[in-house]
Amino acid sequence: VVTFLWHAAGSPEPKSTVNPFADVTASDWFYKSVLWAKENSITAGVSDTHFGSNESCTRAQVVTFLYSAFGKPDIGGIDNPFSDVPANAWYAAPVLWAVNNGITSGIGGGLFGTNTVCSRAQIVTFLYQAYN
Repeated sequence: VVTFLWHAAGSPEPKSTVNPFADVTASDWFYKSVLWAKENSITAGVSDTHFGSNESCTRAQVVTFLYSAFGKPDIGGIDNPFSDVPANAWYAAPVLWAVNNGITSGIGGGLFGTNTVCSRAQIVTFLYQAYN
């Protein structure tokens, strides 16, 4: 996901080569995108020392990356249409932002699908909706 976002931003060179993640090396094809995402506060990884490069992303994580890439805009008083998105969840603002901006409408039945693994098709659809 961060590589898609990095490409959407024009594949800028990271300003720093300081890599805090033990699971990301300079020879990885996603190295620059991870450094760029870290320095632009799009992600902090799954811990201080691990990015989670071999892990799948959930729908909550993907919309959070997008929300961060768009500068974490104020969401105002948007009503929450999802029963699986508690108001105090770390992903609540990104989900509401995504709904308000037509990026997603959830998975049906009043659910966002917070912990559902986000497929590549869903990821590119989110990106397409966000950038168009």
